[in-house]
Amino acid sequence: MTPPSHKLSLSYYTVPELAPPAMVAVAAWAGCDHVGLRLLDSQPGRDALPIMCDARLRAETRSRLHDTGLSVLDANTARLVPQTEVSAYRPFFEVAAGLGARHALATGNDPDESRLVANFVALCALAEEHGMTVQLEFVPWLTVASLNDAARLVARVGRSNMGIALDALHYSRSGGTLDDIAGVPPWQFAYMHICDAPASWDSDRESLLHAAMRERLVPGEGGIDLVALLRAVPEAIPLALEIPTETLARTMAAPARVARAVAAARIVIAKSRQEETIR
Repeated sequence: MTPPSHKLSLSYYTVPELAPPAMVAVAAWAGCDHVGLRLLDSQPGRDALPIMCDARLRAETRSRLHDTGLSVLDANTARLVPQTEVSAYRPFFEVAAGLGARHALATGNDPDESRLVANFVALCALAEEHGMTVQLEFVPWLTVASLNDAARLVARVGRSNMGIALDALHYSRSGGTLDDIAGVPPWQFAYMHICDAPASWDSDRESLLHAAMRERLVPGEGGIDLVALLRAVPEAIPLALEIPTETLARTMAAPARVARAVAAARIVIAKSRQEETIR
């Protein structure tokens, strides 16, 4: 029997120029099953994206989701810092749940790990009220910088609705290994961000930021061993296409970029399944 394959989700950063309804339409046209919607750029009460504030835009997005049959995989971002008041995230969860999001993507950047753990406990409780999970994304330039950091924090929080969002770029740039993945309970991986990147890179913060937020590569065009990575994560978890390509976007429209990313991801998925069959 052929094992089930990974479903694809289109993440915000791949097509940041598109309003959410247009993003849903492009994702459906390209063959994705989900989308990831960005609601906040910073802390609650600051830099909210239009969908947080515009009820008509939310209604249009829900209508487009209904018409296409797509669903919202995740809403982002809940960024926990020393000044965070977790209760201020309630509107974020209300909007995310209203759009049908399954997961809230979160990051941690607080040197006081005890405070960070307490805040994640509270965030998970808030997410649970809205039928959602919290997926912690480790980021090399934050205090939760690696998969091992994230796994330790999730263990300390101890909530069943908290897991780890594994981003292929951050995994690579933080020095992650397949053994690190094997050490994490499989249920903690709800989905994975897939992209590619050059085999060599500059490790200063600004270079890491630029690559992560502006210039990634489609799967199979860089130096990350995505085939091995897909074989290491749980079978058939959704793969979120998080592939900002700012330079390419100047000459290639969003639908073409998404179609290119989907085709490339499917090739990598097929290769990972071929290797599994051989083994």
